[in-house]
Amino acid sequence: MIKNFNINKLVRENVAGLKPYSSARDEYQSTGSEMVFLDANENPFQTDVNRYPDPQQRNLKSELAKIKGVDTSNILLGNGSDEVLDLLFRAFCEPAKDNVITLPPTYGMYKVLANINNIENREILLTPDFEPDIAEILEATDEQTKMIFLCSPNNPTGNSFSEENITKILESFNGLVVIDEAYIDFSAKESWLLQLKKYPNLVITQTLSKAYGMAGIRLGICYASEEIIQILNKIKPPYNVNELTQQRALYRVLNQDKVNLEVSDILSERKRLFKELDEVDFVKKIYNSDANFILLKVDNATRRYDELISKGIVIRNRTTQPLCENTLRFTVGTKDENDKLIKALQSLKQQ
Repeated sequence: MIKNFNINKLVRENVAGLKPYSSARDEYQSTGSEMVFLDANENPFQTDVNRYPDPQQRNLKSELAKIKGVDTSNILLGNGSDEVLDLLFRAFCEPAKDNVITLPPTYGMYKVLANINNIENREILLTPDFEPDIAEILEATDEQTKMIFLCSPNNPTGNSFSEENITKILESFNGLVVIDEAYIDFSAKESWLLQLKKYPNLVITQTLSKAYGMAGIRLGICYASEEIIQILNKIKPPYNVNELTQQRALYRVLNQDKVNLEVSDILSERKRLFKELDEVDFVKKIYNSDANFILLKVDNATRRYDELISKGIVIRNRTTQPLCENTLRFTVGTKDENDKLIKALQSLKQQ
């Protein structure tokens, strides 16, 4: 466990002294009693969405807390994980002064958000086997380094970082370690949520976009200490998660058995794709995956991308990313979609 960690030394001074906006639904919380609501200047005619949503998403947080084994005070919900990540920048990084560390190849929004918030982004490449370079990371930190971003399972490589490497960073860095677990539901490894109480500098982001199949409703989740969540709540917009999103998310979360079945199907198809892709003659390497996608090294990524487009199949060409020359990323689809992909790949000839 990291020693002498003090979240109050990390938070921006203006945020620490900020008095958050108090909305009508913050000041009066419904108890289920029949009340006449004349407090929020809402349209009184019933449309199912004429009332403002719960600014703290209490019902949804309650169910997530049960599933994940955490307290509701450890949860912040956002308009997608991107809003959650942006809130972290705004709460803890002073523009034109502080810096963060990211580990390419990785999720591109970390860099974009750093640029938007005028925060220096120090990029430390992953090792050739796609693991964090611990010595280089720690060497790059200084007193103005506020956050290190670890995407695990990583996008676009698909691998989970070793527990040993993540532990070293958590125990050596006196700032926030943000572990992006967007793809954790497809991994055999346990979530770092189990370590939340052990590491006060640990922040975990998850999403309903992947395993829960709800990318269209934009629901991101942040798990952290109560102190960190309280800081983020001070600066989030009062109604950042709309009523329709809360309703759809709650419905899906309450149907956990169906989610688990769909994840199981994706994992089964992922296994089948590994076997089938290994038979394609221009595939040079298939990288291990703990996610719902597979990264391949091929003979000519741009050519193969264009050929698949011409056959009506859209994938992702990752060849411009560091350490990813001539690689393609395939999302695991349905059985029928994967059959079409395999047939298309088998029809292509090697150069």
